[in-house]
Amino acid sequence: MSDAAQPTAAEVRAAAEAVKAALDRHLDAVERRTGDDDPQVYEAFNALAAAAEAYDERLYDRYDEVTPFEIPGADDSLPPYLGPEEPHALSVLIRRDYAVAEPQRLLAQAQRITDLDPDTDESTVPAVGSSVHAALGVLFGEYEPDEIASRHKEFGLEEGDSTLWVSAADELPEPGEWLSTPFDHADPQRVVCRFDVSAVFDEEELEDDLDEEDGLRTTP
Repeated sequence: MSDAAQPTAAEVRAAAEAVKAALDRHLDAVERRTGDDDPQVYEAFNALAAAAEAYDERLYDRYDEVTPFEIPGADDSLPPYLGPEEPHALSVLIRRDYAVAEPQRLLAQAQRITDLDPDTDESTVPAVGSSVHAALGVLFGEYEPDEIASRHKEFGLEEGDSTLWVSAADELPEPGEWLSTPFDHADPQRVVCRFDVSAVFDEEELEDDLDEEDGLRTTP
């Protein structure tokens, strides 16, 4: 980077002041939070992350120096919330991945459901006990997704990653409006909160714990 393109000392100082102000706003939002998913806290967190990143960049460009702190998830977080201040509707988007870990257990459970259903079409009974595709249709047709999530091992399934997004809207769409493409219109800037579950988080925590244990063992 040329000297002409470098930020001035005053710009670096202004970026530092912006971080201080963002810290105050974040603390104020936390102190005034109305619940675990308070959007004001979420917005203040993103503003603090953005201010810290801007300061870090200017500090490095001007002085070839970096900060000793990092806002967790700043690089991977959703963009700042730009949805309505008072949402009148919301969409809940859920994705859960499963592996068919025990096909025979899945087939047996689907067969049991079919055998207990007096309205079952007799022509589909053999397929249910021999086709994973048919068994999955029976399973997800019988139980709500939350019940399958809580009983997945019973059905021969193994959990993968999952995510849930709560997205704000000004009003409900017209009936049937998005049914053909239900996930194409998710706007990250309207997501009020999200919850992610992944084994990778557990692995990272385990690695941190092992590193701490190694440090304790090598301490004289």
